[in-house]
This record gives sequence, structure tokens and C-alpha cells, in this order.
Amino acid sequence: MSMKNIRQLAKTLDVEPGKLSKTELIKKIQVAEGNFDCYGSAIQGACDQLDCTWRDDCLGESSKLAEDAL
Repeated sequence: MSMKNIRQLAKTLDVEPGKLSKTELIKKIQVAEGNFDCYGSAIQGACDQLDCTWRDDCLGESSKLAEDAL
């Protein structure tokens, strides 16, 4: 999802996007939706949040962060 779309979604949930990074903003959206703020924190592709809006993007972000840590 593009940052423009993420910002629009945030505003519909009364989350002020400001200058937050994509990860920070998605985590605030997750909380506003009543979910865990776990975006980008999946370890080795393990995630039990099967119905999460951000699942595919999150798993990609998690693996990228793991590679950067090496």
C-alpha cells in the first residue's frame, strides 16, 4: 500500500500521520483498529495474525529488517 493510501486510512481512523515513518504509522493504525501494533516484527516469517490487513507487507518488511541486521 502506498504512503498516500496509508495516510488517508490513518485520517479515517483519527490518526494524525504527521511525519511518521511507514512502520510507525501502520503501528498507530493497528492500535486504532484494536489490534496489536506488531507491524514488521514477525520473526522468520512467523505470524499468527492471518486476517491482518498488513500481513503481506509486514512479512516482507520483517524479512528485509532481518537481512539488514546481518
